[in-house]
Order: sequence, then C-alpha cells, then structure tokens
Amino acid sequence: MEWTDFDLPDAQVRLARGWLAPAAAAALMQALLREVPWEVHRIRMFGRELASPRLSCWIGDPDASYRYSGSVFQPRPWPPALAALRDRLRDELELESNSVLANRYRGGSDAMGWHSDDEPELGPAPVIASVSLGATRRFLLRHRRDPARRLALDLEPGSLLLMSGPTQAHWKHALPRTSRPVDERINLTYRRIRPR
Repeated sequence: MEWTDFDLPDAQVRLARGWLAPAAAAALMQALLREVPWEVHRIRMFGRELASPRLSCWIGDPDASYRYSGSVFQPRPWPPALAALRDRLRDELELESNSVLANRYRGGSDAMGWHSDDEPELGPAPVIASVSLGATRRFLLRHRRDPARRLALDLEPGSLLLMSGPTQAHWKHALPRTSRPVDERINLTYRRIRPR
C-alpha cells in the first residue's frame, strides 16, 4: 500500500488510494446501502436544531455513545462487513477503533459544512480513519487560525484518509455541495470513543 503524506502545519494527514480494491469497494457499498439502518440525524447549528444534510448511522461497541452537536447517539450493533474493516484497520495500522460513523451522501446536494472532530470523548489527539465508497467527492481542509492554508482532495472509492495527531485541534474539514451530477457516496469514519 502506498501512502501520500501531506506537509501541513499542525497536522498529520495521510492518504492511501486504492486501500480497498475496486470490486471490494463496490460490493461493500451495495451491502451497506441494503443493510445499514440509515437515518437523518438532528444537529444544532446557530442556535437551531436542523436535519443533517446527509443520512447517517452511528455504529459501535455498546459503551461507545457519542455526543455531537447537542445530541447523544447510542451505537447500533456492528454489521459484519464493518466489523471486518475495523479488524483490518487494527491489524494493518494498529488503530484501535470502537465505533464508526457511516455517512450516506445521496447526491451532490448532500454535504457537510466546516467542522472538526474534536468532541471530548475523542481525546486530545484522535485518529480518524476515513474510508470512501461510491462516487468521488471533493474533501476540503483549512487551518483554523490561517484559513488561507488549505488542502483539497478528491476522495475516490476505496481510498483511506487518516487524520491524526493535532489535526482536529488546528484544522477544520468539509465535504461541500456540488451542482454537477454525482452518484451516491458512503463515507466511514472509524474512531475511538473514550468513556466520559
């Protein structure tokens, strides 16, 4: 597996394109579309509760509840395919994750705004392992104190993006809307939730 390391201040960001073979990525995408209990999560923005602009499912060990944007999410049980991916991340990267947020972007109008994965349950330097399936989408990072420092990545199906170290403390990321026709995409962000 070949990694690309990005030279960013206050961050550790790596990308492995083709971490999943094309046939395996396509099969996993179809299985997750059928098997995951997708739902609209409610998030708090600008003092109001809104429907998240994507479908999601919080999956993990029984004690991996997650507080995000004013809501507490209790994990759904691990589907076998996602448990197998968790085991591969552990075996190859020594990544001990106990949860995964599955996000489903149904088209170009499904998106996620600027944010950091910096909730207290993730600890001060979380490792976020992000696996992309389906349509290629543009992923953006920008520095909190110096927004002119940016990185744009086209995340292809089967790619694995790792954000670790101080990244979440100093950078935000987003998946912007696009007006061009685009097929569905699923993104899987594996992480370790610590007890409160």
